[in-house]
Amino acid sequence: MTGVVALMIAGVLIVLLFDYTNGLQDAANMLSTIVASRATTPIQAAILVSSFTFLGPILGGTAVANTIGNFVDVSDLETVASLTVILAGLIGAIAWNLITWWFGLPASSSQALVGGLVGAVVVAAGPEHVVWGFAAAAQGQLTGVTKVLGALLISPVLGFLFGWAIHRIMRFALRGA
Repeated sequence: MTGVVALMIAGVLIVLLFDYTNGLQDAANMLSTIVASRATTPIQAAILVSSFTFLGPILGGTAVANTIGNFVDVSDLETVASLTVILAGLIGAIAWNLITWWFGLPASSSQALVGGLVGAVVVAAGPEHVVWGFAAAAQGQLTGVTKVLGALLISPVLGFLFGWAIHRIMRFALRGA
């Protein structure tokens, strides 16, 4: 077995471990509110969350995966080195997921993956292999890491505004109930 094949097999196992730690982080967040509010039973909540987690990429597309896959460029590294760098980034993200889970800290697995990949690529290949996107951001187009940072800053604000608006609409619609 060649080194590349061994790294690819290790890669599949490490990606599965990352997905497991991602679920460890996200499952409780997705299930706890609807179960604690007694809107559903735990079994109903698990079925509902599992179904929509599976359907998400099918119906919504793979834009997040494409964004994460395009902000580092290890194409000019040799195959073994590029696979090693990507696996190191994944292992860093897994470690961060487990640390934050252990201490009960809120964290995002996607942001851990971004940080792990950027850190591994900067250390192994240099910062020129990361698509930072600062020049494009100055022109009003978010790419690379700036796209992730922009979403990080904008998503809580949008979530608050949409939540507030839906609350007001529902309160008005159900005023006679």
